[in-house]
Amino acid sequence: MSASPLVTCLPRRRIAKEGHSSLVISISRRRFIVSAGILTAGTCISPRRLFAVEENIVATARKRAETAAITAQTLRGNVTALIGSGGNIAVLAGGDGKFIVDSGYATSRPKITEALNGISSAPITHLVNTHWHFDHTDGNEWMHADGAAILAHKNTREHLSTTTRVDAWNYTFPPSPAGAIPGEIFDKEKTLHLNSTTITLAYYGPSHTDGDISAYFMEPDVLHCGDTWWNGHYPFIDYSTGGHINGMINAAEWNLTKAGEKTIVIPGHGKIGGKPDLTEYRDMLVTIRDRVAGLKKEGKSLDEIIAAKPTSAYDAKWATSFITGDVFTKLVHAGI
Repeated sequence: MSASPLVTCLPRRRIAKEGHSSLVISISRRRFIVSAGILTAGTCISPRRLFAVEENIVATARKRAETAAITAQTLRGNVTALIGSGGNIAVLAGGDGKFIVDSGYATSRPKITEALNGISSAPITHLVNTHWHFDHTDGNEWMHADGAAILAHKNTREHLSTTTRVDAWNYTFPPSPAGAIPGEIFDKEKTLHLNSTTITLAYYGPSHTDGDISAYFMEPDVLHCGDTWWNGHYPFIDYSTGGHINGMINAAEWNLTKAGEKTIVIPGHGKIGGKPDLTEYRDMLVTIRDRVAGLKKEGKSLDEIIAAKPTSAYDAKWATSFITGDVFTKLVHAGI
């Protein structure tokens, strides 16, 4: 999708952040509305100040999630993916209750609850957050109230516990309610045994944010990558809370090491896939990063780098009206 050329864009805004290149991005109101719709369909956010000041991406995304359809996709070994409310949700059901990875939008609670009840009547007992972003953690409070113990990386709890600014969305998040805060945290790795399944949680290091983790269901061979993998979309990189293009590439490399030829891989956003899809994604990130770095090394300005279209070979598949090739170029440039 692309914004209509007949729509006049809002004035450009330049925002500089210490330690990173400034980004100049403009967007029309129509493009904002289209983008907000993508948020509830399985994509996520934008680079620095992508949206105009008068638009509230968070409120709009939560509102649209009220009517977003939730699709349950059965995977393997009692693992099901719920797709449609923010980030993709993984559910492992069994005698130990429901183990859930990410909680989607709180405004999708009725439809998420309906989908969960369609999987089994077992109560929610455990919830893991792959990172702190609101499209993956908004449902924390109600899931905790329903019985879930919440587990996450220590940096995720830090962001949920304190006021956190995301420049990209021109939004400052207040501390989350007490019931939404992870009660248990870890640093590098954590192993759980639930529902006759071994689940390993592993910290990527700074990548999409500074708190991203994976969840690997060993026996069914299913890997949830959180937002380190966006299948079929250029990814957002949250520099405000520790994200970095090189970290995203490192995470993609780790995912490829973890995934086997038969591994089912759940991305943070986009369709369920496998190792070939991860490989294509990793190659795209590396190629664009190297092209942008090479142009910068030649002394070209950001505007000149954008004009050179370093993403052109990938735009047909990976670009959306939300994160275009030019926008992704700016995101990559900010980390070089």
